[in-house]
Amino acid sequence: MTTIQKIEVTAEENFDRLDVFLAEELEFTRNRVQNLIKRGHIRSDGRKLKSSMNVQKGDKFLVDVQVSENAMYLRAEPVDFEVVYEDEYLLVINKPAGLVVHPSPGNWRNTLVNGLVYRYPELKLLTNWLRPGIVHRLDSGTSGLMVVARTQKMSKDLQKLFSDREVDKNYIALAHGKPKRLEGTISGPLDRDPDNFLKMAVVLGGKSSLTGYKVLWTKNNISMVKFKLFTGRTHQIRVHFSALGCPLVGDAVYGAPKEEAELGRVYLHSWRLSFVHPATNERMTFRQNIPECFIEYIKQAGIRS
Repeated sequence: MTTIQKIEVTAEENFDRLDVFLAEELEFTRNRVQNLIKRGHIRSDGRKLKSSMNVQKGDKFLVDVQVSENAMYLRAEPVDFEVVYEDEYLLVINKPAGLVVHPSPGNWRNTLVNGLVYRYPELKLLTNWLRPGIVHRLDSGTSGLMVVARTQKMSKDLQKLFSDREVDKNYIALAHGKPKRLEGTISGPLDRDPDNFLKMAVVLGGKSSLTGYKVLWTKNNISMVKFKLFTGRTHQIRVHFSALGCPLVGDAVYGAPKEEAELGRVYLHSWRLSFVHPATNERMTFRQNIPECFIEYIKQAGIRS
């Protein structure tokens, strides 16, 4: 069975090639996307598309996606997450670590989106059936604050805020080691790791990326660090701090000890989110304390008695 998915390029997207961009958005392999393009299953305003063509902000694509009958109708099911704030326009939620944000091939159930449409059925009316209300993302292993749109207009308005970089995003993390400078910015350009398509890396000629950081304390070779994102690249904090020789605790993908994969999460938490409400013009600021697992890790590592 086939469904049509609509995808638009925003300033938050950090890809050059069409096949790379769509592979990330659809969570398909790059080869599968290239085959879809060759067979004409990806369209954009009548243009002839090539895998190697550059994408630009505002580009819109229609993708014919083969899905199972069950996936055609987004399954509403109870999923554990906390609603921090809600009004008729938007929600702010506290996403637990381990929760995937939206369904994808091979993972159609038990995502944040499944839980959102269970609690807020009106989200099913939004045009992006696979990601209704989702205007930004957190990695599955990252916890903390996310904003979700409840109407089609609010979805577009919030996407514009993120695209224009008018959302203040702050994170707390535990990291191995201590950088030479305890406070500063990291501006390493990011792109796909040429040796591993599933990873990002600091790559010459990559997309400009800027991360602010401040080390709050260091003990027993573990640092607690506060981050501010000035750009919104995939895995940005994780890659940037790993490049300084300080991979985040639990992040075996980017240099933490392999056995830390058993921790089940990256110790990165979206603790503060601030933006001007598009409907009310009110400045909204939300804070979410670090999860209990941070405290437990600190105790077990002997950092605090």
